[in-house]
Amino acid sequence: MKKIIILLSLISSLFADAKVYLGSSYGVFEEKFTNDIEAESSTDIAKIKAGYGVREAYAVEISFEYIKNKTKIFSSDAQTALDGDKYGINVDLIKAFDYDVYVLPFIKAGFGSGYFNINRKLQNRLFYGSFNLATGIFIPINETFDFELGYEYKHTSYESVDTIVEKIKYESDTNIVYFGFNVRF
Repeated sequence: MKKIIILLSLISSLFADAKVYLGSSYGVFEEKFTNDIEAESSTDIAKIKAGYGVREAYAVEISFEYIKNKTKIFSSDAQTALDGDKYGINVDLIKAFDYDVYVLPFIKAGFGSGYFNINRKLQNRLFYGSFNLATGIFIPINETFDFELGYEYKHTSYESVDTIVEKIKYESDTNIVYFGFNVRF
């Protein structure tokens, strides 16, 4: 019991200055598939996020993303122009570094999952999972507001696509450059 009380007091002292924050970001999304297919996707990505932590130290963040899909990689129906737009959720851990300069560099690591609609004979929705790494800088305006400039790398694994003859598994590497705005409470 004593160990639990000591552990809880240590954790609470680490996050004594922690704040909840909300934010949004907009970026450019470029995806290249690592399989034997010659497919690429380049489009826009928007995120809404909520987090808890200290801007100058550690934080945990959950984000909801929307990716406008402009390709037809997974759909096979002749009437379908494009695959559906992607919707995802991510959980990331953030470590920021305070070097007593105006900006705060950070690194971010986490995972995510999502789905999008496709039009095939045996499937109408495709799910995916991702491993995320990011780096960037926070630009504090004051104690409440900050801008965020960043680069994010995602390795994405898609659910197998059923082509009736075989099931094909797709993977991709994604590069995202983004700009965000955060409000801390």
